[in-house]
Amino acid sequence: MKKLLKDNLVKRIVFSGIVLIFVYWIFNNLAMFGSVIGNFVGIIMPFITGLVIAFIFNVPMRFIEKHLFKGEKFEKKPRIKRLCSYLITLAAIIFIMTVVLIVLIPQIGKTIAEIIKVIPVAAAQLQQWAVGKLVEFPEIEEYIKGINIDWSALLKSVASFLTDGTKGVISGGIDAVSGIISGVTTFFIGFVFSIYVLFQKETLAGQLKKVMYALMPEQTNKKILEVMQIADTTFSNFLSGQCLEACILGSMFVISMTILRMPYAVLIGVLIAVTALIPIVGAFIGCIVGALLICMSNPLQALAFIILFLVLQQIEGNLIYPHVVGSSVGLPGIWVLVAVTVGGSLFGVAGMLTFIPLCSVAYALFRVYINRKADEKSVKNTEI
Repeated sequence: MKKLLKDNLVKRIVFSGIVLIFVYWIFNNLAMFGSVIGNFVGIIMPFITGLVIAFIFNVPMRFIEKHLFKGEKFEKKPRIKRLCSYLITLAAIIFIMTVVLIVLIPQIGKTIAEIIKVIPVAAAQLQQWAVGKLVEFPEIEEYIKGINIDWSALLKSVASFLTDGTKGVISGGIDAVSGIISGVTTFFIGFVFSIYVLFQKETLAGQLKKVMYALMPEQTNKKILEVMQIADTTFSNFLSGQCLEACILGSMFVISMTILRMPYAVLIGVLIAVTALIPIVGAFIGCIVGALLICMSNPLQALAFIILFLVLQQIEGNLIYPHVVGSSVGLPGIWVLVAVTVGGSLFGVAGMLTFIPLCSVAYALFRVYINRKADEKSVKNTEI
């Protein structure tokens, strides 16, 4: 027994020493280690993209398979059931994206054209106003007259800037084209990989479980599978809850703007619904664009729209979002706000989208752990 304990102690010391040496090496070679990690992530990025696409598609596909294709005749033909569910999901996503693009792009392009037309008129009015003001302040006029500009040197500087800028534009253009090609290739490979994952998800899950049980203790596998189940449920509920919340908010704007006879009601409603997919703060992007659109036709209505937005945003932020999204992921409203704030500060939009379900998983695991410990110590009224 003493020999066994001694052997285990030696193994722990050796393992700890190896870990410390590895950590020390990483800290002394951060640049090389970061480069290796970056290259590795670049290699597996198509597969990560594919897993993300598969996860997003799996949420509506699972719902369609469960409710639309139920019955013995579909159970006997699982491949046809899976294929039909995938095609319906793909068609629905393409339809939604097409409708959004058809509604948004032409109107935004029209608004940009109107802004371009207004700019010369506004510039002329500003010039007239400046001339009138200069008459009232002759000292400014004298100062402006006393300014001497070396046009020859200025033209040389402009020519040099354009020459260097042209080289930069060409180089940047090549990088941009290369980035676009790389992005399209990554998406295409990921999309094909997602199809394989979706059609073979039961087989892949079984293989993963087999590998886990072959390499790790059974108790560890149970805990890992429990965490994965909580994560899957949480992320699925978050995705469906976020889409539902965006539809509700967009509908609120369409109805209220129609009642108040504001222009671009459907356009702004769709825009806010799309941007609201970014938790809590996304709708403000739609507000800015919507206010600019309305301002082109009526500045007073643009002010009224901003007031309407603030009112609806308070209703959405305090009532709809915490209850629809917060309850769907099992996370109290205050922690939803904390998750969005921290995630956005660390990783931007991607952090906002992922930190809510991540925090929900952590919250659920922490709740289970605390309640179990409380039950072991016979502590009452501690359920959280």
